[in-house]
This record gives sequence, C-alpha cells and structure tokens, in this order.
Amino acid sequence: MKPASVSPKSFVIPSLDGLRAISILLVFLSHAGLQRVVPALFGVTVFFFLSGYLITTLLRLEYEQTGGVSLRDFYWRRVLRIFPPFYLVLGVIVLMALTGVLKGGFTWTAVGAQAFYLSNYQEVFGHGGQPRGSEMFWSLAVEEHFYLVFPLVFLVLRRWLPQARYQFYALAGLAAAVLAWRFTLVYGLHSIPLDPSVSHHPRICHATDTRLDSILFGCMLAVYGNPAIDSTRFSRRFWLRLGVPLGIGALLCSFVYRDPGFRETFRYTLQGLAIFPIFIAVIRFADSRPFGFLNWRWVRFLGVLSYSLYLTHAPVITVFQQWLPLPAGSAGLSKTLHLVVQGVLAFGLSVAVSTLIHYAVEKPCARLRRKLSRVKAPGPVSGSTSASDIPNETVVAGAEVSMPLGLKRETCCVFRSACNEESAAYATPKAAEAAPSPHRMGLG
Repeated sequence: MKPASVSPKSFVIPSLDGLRAISILLVFLSHAGLQRVVPALFGVTVFFFLSGYLITTLLRLEYEQTGGVSLRDFYWRRVLRIFPPFYLVLGVIVLMALTGVLKGGFTWTAVGAQAFYLSNYQEVFGHGGQPRGSEMFWSLAVEEHFYLVFPLVFLVLRRWLPQARYQFYALAGLAAAVLAWRFTLVYGLHSIPLDPSVSHHPRICHATDTRLDSILFGCMLAVYGNPAIDSTRFSRRFWLRLGVPLGIGALLCSFVYRDPGFRETFRYTLQGLAIFPIFIAVIRFADSRPFGFLNWRWVRFLGVLSYSLYLTHAPVITVFQQWLPLPAGSAGLSKTLHLVVQGVLAFGLSVAVSTLIHYAVEKPCARLRRKLSRVKAPGPVSGSTSASDIPNETVVAGAEVSMPLGLKRETCCVFRSACNEESAAYATPKAAEAAPSPHRMGLG
C-alpha cells in the first residue's frame, strides 16, 4: 500500500490537527472538574507522541533532502515556536498572582525553574511553589529536554545505523530502557509509595527520565513505517478492522486497570503502543468514516490553537474556580449546573485568549521561522489561501527541490504542529514516481 494519499491541490492533512484538538479537550475537561472520568494525562501522552513523530519526520526529511541537519536552524525554530507564547503566558500568570487575581502565592525559585524548563524536577523533588494555573508546565519541560538532545541522537543513528529498521530498533531499545528504569524505581528502589487512591506520582509521571518513552514511540513511527512517507504491507481493512480496535481496547485496559504498580510502570508503555495503530490509521485513512469528525473545521481550529490553549486554559479555569466558587452545600443538579456554567465560561475565554495569542504572537513567529528554512518557502496551499495563513496546520508543501527515491510529490509531508512543530517546505520533483525502497516498507 502506498503512503497516505494527500490531495496535491490542498496539501493539507487535517486529521493531525483533529488529534491535537481531542488531546487538549481531554486536558481541559479533566482540569475543569471531570478528572474522575476524563484522563488528562492521556491527552498529554498523545501530545508527547505527536511531538516525537512530527519532529523526527522533519529531521528525517531534511536529512534525506540535504544530507544533513542544521542544528542551528533547528534550535532557532524551536525557540521561535515555543518561547514567545510560553514566556508571555508565564509573565501574565506571575502578574496575576502578584496582584491577587490568582490566589495562593508562589515562590520565585519555582518560577525560575519554570522559566528554565526545570519545573518537572522542581515538582519531583517536592519543592512546589508554582503559581496556581501553571502546574501543567512540567510537560513542556519534558519536551524541551527532548528537543535539546534528540537531534544529536538522530544524527548518530543516521550515521551508524543507516537502515530505518535498525533506527527503529535502537529507539525501541531506549524506550524499553525507560520502562526498565520505571520498574527499578518502583519495585527495586521503592522510590515512591504505591497508593491506590493516587492516580500518579510526580517522580514517575513528570520526570523526563521516566516519561521520555512516550515521545520515543512517536520517533519510532517516524523513522520506520511512517504512514505519511513509507509504504505498508498491510491493507486498509487490517488497520481499520483489527489495528484500531486492538489499539482502543488496549487504551481502555490502561484506563480501567487501577493497580498502582501497573499505573506507575507499564501504563505509559501500553498507551504508547496502543497509539501506534490508531495514529497510522488516522494518517493513512483520514477519509474513513471513524475519523471524519477529526476533519470538521472547528475541530481542526481547536487543534491549531492547542499549544496556546494548553498554556492558557489552567489559569483561566483557576480564576473562575476562585472567583465563582461552588456555593457551600451545593449538590445534585445545582452543583452540576454550576460546574457546567463555570466550564463553558472558562472554555470560551480560553479559546478567545488563545486565538489572540495565535494571531498576535504565533503567526508572526511562524513567518520568522520560515526564513530559517533550508528550502524554498511553499507557494499557495489551496485557492487563495497561502501557507503563511495556516502556520499551524499539518501541511504538505509544493516547493521544487530534490528528494530521495520513493517519496512522491503528494506524500512528502511537512508538518506544522500547533503543539511543537516546525515551519518548512519539502516536496519532490514531479517526475519522482518510483516505488519506495524496500527498507522503507514498514509497519505503518
């Protein structure tokens, strides 16, 4: 089977924005009061997988197109993508805490740890002190640590393990090592208490050394069996009728099995493996009925806003919870209605603020990032819409540059993730219609 079919007219794969939208909705609903039934941590896990997949795909395409990776340009693009919205929101949160809009206080040590992307280990070692509404920044620290190191790891893999399947095995070995380290911390060193009433422990859930495998799973799919680039030996029926149900079943098991030892060790591995077939099917078969809702316009728009929504939703929810608290003695229908109104207002304000950040901060920075691209900027994407008008969608660009054998024009993808992606352009000459090389025939 050929790689994912992408329309050469629109050059857009919207389903990934839909996945980002689902992930941010999981996070929002959980933080808005539905944490007992909505798994926010799984939304974060999906974001991790997406980050690993998108960044590794970009690195792979740049390497195969140019014979190398510009580390300087990579890091500058990361800075322009991540830092402006993050430091803007962090500064506003600190200002709100200083003026009493956000109650609870904070320590400057904790804010400094957040500013230098060390907040996850600030929490791990029990120091706390973060301003209310900024607790979710630990996941940004995990991803930032990944960005700092992984381009070097990728270059080493390409140099010493040129065949894609061996790169896949090497990354799988690293993921297995992270799993083994979690088991060692929990059962060997007894570093955390196994409390059935606690959904997760920061030492396991928030630390880079124990959560890196959630990102590595996405990297694995990007280097071998990439559904947007490589061919697959499995049929559409296999993925939709067997792969996706198995993935969903495994996810459900990870949600309902409440053993604390499992939740602190194998849960994250099981979820990462379960995402594989779902992710492959979403990309390869975006037109199939199960994934149609991911392509709705408003769902895609939420995906475009997902990074800014991730930054802003928690302080907004906290403000509403502090200034419009649940009345004492509320129960039943009145309690439910209060939470619904509170959640709807918080969601509406979060979307409004995120939209403002998107147009005022993210889009100008996206234009700067394109200037750092090593290839020609893309032309029009669809109709009168230009690539600069959709800097956070998943895009296949149409610049005329050379690409390796087997990457067709309609399937050489450049991903612009609303969470963590690049802005760049990759495509093939029109005549590049050869079949993918054998070592690119993968699981995807």
